[in-house]
Amino acid sequence: MTQQPPVILITGGAQGIGKGIAAHFLSKGWRVVVLDQDADAIKSCQQDLGNPDKLLLIETDVSSEPEVVSAVAEAVQWGKRLDALVSNAGIADPHTGPIEKLELAQWQRRIDVNLTGAFLMAKHAVPHLRQSRGSIVNMASTRALQSEPDSEAYAASKGGLIALTHALAMSLGPDVRANSISPGWIDVRAWQAHAPASPEPLSASDHAQHPSGRVGTPEDVAAMVAYLVSPEAQFVTGQNFVIDGGMTRKMIYQD
Repeated sequence: MTQQPPVILITGGAQGIGKGIAAHFLSKGWRVVVLDQDADAIKSCQQDLGNPDKLLLIETDVSSEPEVVSAVAEAVQWGKRLDALVSNAGIADPHTGPIEKLELAQWQRRIDVNLTGAFLMAKHAVPHLRQSRGSIVNMASTRALQSEPDSEAYAASKGGLIALTHALAMSLGPDVRANSISPGWIDVRAWQAHAPASPEPLSASDHAQHPSGRVGTPEDVAAMVAYLVSPEAQFVTGQNFVIDGGMTRKMIYQD
């Protein structure tokens, strides 16, 4: 009997970094399940990456436990297994205004999607990941490590995600490994649902300020995900990997 190809489930996978990760794994022969709550993004992703034998898209709000339960069940029924979970779904806008004016609902929504969503996905995917001795990759942010003003809710959600990751690694090992990735500036404009045909090029200074010499791409993040879920990373768990072109190591003072 021919063994089924491995299956990866990616939340927030219909656009941005998630879509780049989905495209990467499809190119490597994996079967890919994408969860996203943006119906337009799902439609666009289906058109761009669509392969009914290799790609399943499910409209899902990861902050809703009933929807997560349903989506994981559908994913496993379709794929017959689950080898990797990438919790990438999140509210991307970090700016919520001055803390004195930050409404509890705004705070709670970011915590619910960015952090609780990852918890719910792990909770319901882990029984299947145990069977495959698979792995989890949570998408955090360099904003968990450094901040701009007026970004408390986003920073807290991403900081919590890094802590959740190492807690999962301790609880689930050795059967399931868990790691997180903290991307810096990743240019996702070409991977958005309504991306312009020819986005305006980034400036030379945009690239030059990075010690690596350029702004990041979704492919940079996808390559790290591919390593973390591979057999080569069997000794890697509980870690946070910063992919930011060196920016968090750069000492910056105004002249």
